[in-house]
Amino acid sequence: MASTVRTPAAPTRPTGRPKRRWGAMVFGILVLCVMLFPLYWMVNTALQPESGLLEVSPVPHGLDLSGFRSALSDQGGNLLTSLAVALGAVAICLAISAPAAYGLAQFKLRGTRTIVFGTLITQMVPGIVIANALYSAYVDLGLVNSYAGLMLADASLGIPFAIVLMRSFMVAIPREVIEAAEVDGAGRFRTFVRVVLPMSRNSLITAGLFSFLYAWSDFMFALTLNTTDDVKPITLGIYQYIGAHVGDWGSVMAASVLSAIPAAVLLVLSQKYIAAGITGGSVK
Repeated sequence: MASTVRTPAAPTRPTGRPKRRWGAMVFGILVLCVMLFPLYWMVNTALQPESGLLEVSPVPHGLDLSGFRSALSDQGGNLLTSLAVALGAVAICLAISAPAAYGLAQFKLRGTRTIVFGTLITQMVPGIVIANALYSAYVDLGLVNSYAGLMLADASLGIPFAIVLMRSFMVAIPREVIEAAEVDGAGRFRTFVRVVLPMSRNSLITAGLFSFLYAWSDFMFALTLNTTDDVKPITLGIYQYIGAHVGDWGSVMAASVLSAIPAAVLLVLSQKYIAAGITGGSVK
């Protein structure tokens, strides 16, 4: 009696997985379109400066750049002011937060967790409360209507986040690497500058970028700590620009587009460092 040999059936792949992938992709595209629609409408309105706010066509019929020329001539100085203030705030933020994060990460200090928790709590304080407190102090110190005063205020927005982010990254640095540098004769400061900072490049770039975005988009400190037009960032300039050009929405939207370009360029150029900086401290 001959025996029949049965070959094992080939494994069947689930048929629902490709549909799920297509469904997730379509859903993601729809969410992206909803999120980018305000940006599209802002650019669309900027390219139609002669149209009223309720007369803007869904699609621009031409490239009319007169709104951008008007906005650049009126707000160009404010853009440079925002750039200078934001870069200064980044420098101050990293100069304070990097040594603080290194000390909290590598030195065995009492109350480290309490300090980190208190640092996080500071981000929950409303900005208007800090702005009012700073104004009275700035009047006594003579920092009202000054670049230095606005840089210090904007740097305070990014310091707590930068300390927490860089500390989580520096904790993952092997202690043996630091000890090897100290054995070779490097002091703590030289070890920090020559060894720790280069190894923490991703977290430094991430912290610096977020500090730049905080300072670039700040409006509360710019409005509270400036009583003249000597130091006027782009956020305050657009706020006053709307009041002066309420009928010229093309120029207003063009100024908004110009103010979004530096932040968008930085995000595109540093996106790989942001991903590595945020996730780098999660795994030792």
